[in-house]
Amino acid sequence: MITPRVTYDPVADAAYIYLTQDIPSGGVAKMVPVDPIAIGGMVNLDLDADGVIVGIEILGASAKLDPDLLPDE
Repeated sequence: MITPRVTYDPVADAAYIYLTQDIPSGGVAKMVPVDPIAIGGMVNLDLDADGVIVGIEILGASAKLDPDLLPDE
């Protein structure tokens, strides 16, 4: 079982949740944006060539995620 890993850039206020052990270069075949109006922010789903979600990018992360999820970087 893979444990999701979260990275956070406080300058950009962007978090990335890795849903796979590692995403190789070129491992993201498609990025699907989630409707920003519906959720009040920007979230992108990264999919591999098989359509499996490998990561989630969250912009404005400090307002959308529990602070305990955001590592100090």
